[in-house]
Amino acid sequence: METPAQPAPEVQPISERFKVSLSRSLGLFDVTMIGVGAMIGAGIFGLTGIAAGEAGPLGLMLAFLFNGIVTSLTGLSYAELASARPAAGGGYTWAKEALARVYGFYAGWISWFSHSVACSLYAVLFGTFFLELLEMAGLPVSKGVVLWGLTGEQLAVKLIAALAVLAFIFINVRGSSETGLVGNIITGFKMLVLALLVGFGLKAMLNLPNWADNFLHDPSPLPHGLSGVFLAMGLTFVAFEGYEVIVQSAEEVKNPIRNIPRAIFLSIGIVVVFYLTVAFVAVGAVVQQTGLPNWMYLGQNGERAMIETARAIMPYGALIMTLGGLASTTSALNATIFSSSRVSFAMGRDGDLPALFGRIHSRNKTPHWAIWLSGLLIISMAVLLPIEDVASGASITFLLLFLLVNAALIRMRTTHPNLERPFRVPLVPWLQYLTIAIQLGLAVHLATLSPIAWVVTLVWLALGIYVYSRHGAAEEAAKEEDTILLEETIASREYSVLLPVANEAMARLLARLGALFAHANHGELFALHVLRVPPQLGVTNGRALLRQGRPILEEVITVGRQFDVPVRTMLRLGREIGDSIISAARERDANLMLLGWPGYTHSHQHAFGSIIDLISKNPPCDLAVVRFRRGDWPRRILVPVSYGPNARLAVELALVQAEGIRLNDGGHPQVVALNLLTGDSPPDAAALEARRQEVIERLDIEGWPVEVRVAHCRDVVQGILREAEGFDQIIIGASEEGLLEQSLFGSIPQRVAEEALVTVIMVKRHDMVKFGLRRWLMGRRRK
Repeated sequence: METPAQPAPEVQPISERFKVSLSRSLGLFDVTMIGVGAMIGAGIFGLTGIAAGEAGPLGLMLAFLFNGIVTSLTGLSYAELASARPAAGGGYTWAKEALARVYGFYAGWISWFSHSVACSLYAVLFGTFFLELLEMAGLPVSKGVVLWGLTGEQLAVKLIAALAVLAFIFINVRGSSETGLVGNIITGFKMLVLALLVGFGLKAMLNLPNWADNFLHDPSPLPHGLSGVFLAMGLTFVAFEGYEVIVQSAEEVKNPIRNIPRAIFLSIGIVVVFYLTVAFVAVGAVVQQTGLPNWMYLGQNGERAMIETARAIMPYGALIMTLGGLASTTSALNATIFSSSRVSFAMGRDGDLPALFGRIHSRNKTPHWAIWLSGLLIISMAVLLPIEDVASGASITFLLLFLLVNAALIRMRTTHPNLERPFRVPLVPWLQYLTIAIQLGLAVHLATLSPIAWVVTLVWLALGIYVYSRHGAAEEAAKEEDTILLEETIASREYSVLLPVANEAMARLLARLGALFAHANHGELFALHVLRVPPQLGVTNGRALLRQGRPILEEVITVGRQFDVPVRTMLRLGREIGDSIISAARERDANLMLLGWPGYTHSHQHAFGSIIDLISKNPPCDLAVVRFRRGDWPRRILVPVSYGPNARLAVELALVQAEGIRLNDGGHPQVVALNLLTGDSPPDAAALEARRQEVIERLDIEGWPVEVRVAHCRDVVQGILREAEGFDQIIIGASEEGLLEQSLFGSIPQRVAEEALVTVIMVKRHDMVKFGLRRWLMGRRRK
């Protein structure tokens, strides 16, 4: 079914009409809830009792309150950096950009360790809650000493923790993961459990005339002084980790400059209120018969304290709290195994860790070695260390990470003084110095509670020095040999189309296509030729290769003159061509990169060739890979679409190209967006029309000068090829098949490019979050 193309709207710059960005669908409430869900996790369920035993009744509440203040101070730094660079990829990117490269390495190194230690904590807590569930089911475990000075319960908890980690290792190796819907359900459930606990606790306190004595006279508000409060702060700091995920969502947030800072502070405020009210009822509402003050009773019960609190103040409280703890730890286990393994995978892929970490399973397309090695680290921590040491280790490493963010803010105020900062932190650098001092003080003070945690952390940091010297430093030395040999700029434009060119024929074809995009956007062509210097030659010797690249760049300059488009040219020497192209794109802020593909590769290990494969995994800007069949301009462009940012980008580029053709020869190419319905029997006209309207709404292309068609087929590729008859060009977006998918653009676009008889352009949207992860691990050059 089809509808006539609508007339073009009032002429305006193409870059404004089809602005290249991810769909911003998250409002202030949405992104605030993301932060709240990330912070309210297993920590509050398992660490409240231990913290109460260290801080005392009023000290427990002060610990949560002061942690909220300290977290808000770092939140100020996050707010400024995120408002200035809302798509920069988060704290690790800022540390990489502002500080020396070794700090960027340590950001990844500490991140891997901190998520692994946090995962160990969640595994132990999962074992605790699971064992409690077994006891409720009438399957008790011996409380006597069984082995190595450990009771049967302690051994059972560690065994369950190890088995849980192994289970999630298998899940992650196979490629399964928690869906967003399941994650939202779990978040809502654990918040409901805590809200029920607070509600029943406050009701119980109304019937306790002397509940205030539990805080003031039992025997005193701060039985261990401020030292106990500081210990509890350090121990529970891990429960405040998670709000930085707000920054990682920046590309999907409406009005990020305004909403991200607000969401950071709102989420921290909501979590502090939750934690304070939970601590309040845990100390004030419990009626127990041990004769101990409530805060000592909570400390004595340790990680089971919240279960005993719920048992005492609400019906079926122990069961509800146990299920809430299991749900929370299950969600946290899966998330932290995923994140820790992905960090180590990226470091291995980029040369900061041994290459073994960067290998991908041939069938499951997952970083199986990174998952297994991260899992072994997690299991070792969970089995060998008591829960207090595991929690302390997690807090120490996250404190160090946040310390780096504050240091990055101080440095960026110096290195980027003219950077636009819609939100500005007051009293820089003194407020950051105070925050760093507090974070360092909390981390150091944790040595009082857990010397073992500090010993393990220091050993890990020392091991990082060795790993960096063997891998990261060597990788950096190779990257420093990426040298700009020649750069010429006629007139710099805001919109830049990068053309990495290897020979004169492909340079001519790419330049003609790129000139259309540049002309329509009042932009420039950026012609780049990278000369690969063999390992046996020094970079200075590679300058003898200069003459090889000049004729290739001249082809682009000639085309630029024909289209009246300015051309920036660059000759670059490098050891790895793909890395040099990525560096040039980032340094010169390219908007679109065009790469030519002959339609085959010489290696079965690469889908499109080693260079295109490397760039396509996480492109530094919007990417279009072209298989040329015809050199003339298209008059009819087919755009197969599903849903998502890559499909929308394909429509945008088709319209930009059509506008460029109109500006150059007055033609009006037809753009048709095609959506295919698969199945054995064709749908009726009503179903086709409903699907067409859904496509328009989901891609947000209402009013665009594009014809939208919906057709039926049994095989998607064959359906596209059939519908492409009579068209001159196909532009198709990468299918959403995962970060580690080896086909890069997806199996459907690749097959279309291989089998179609017309020019095919495969496009992929620049994902700032994924590229931000890559940049903070492998960033090429400090600005």
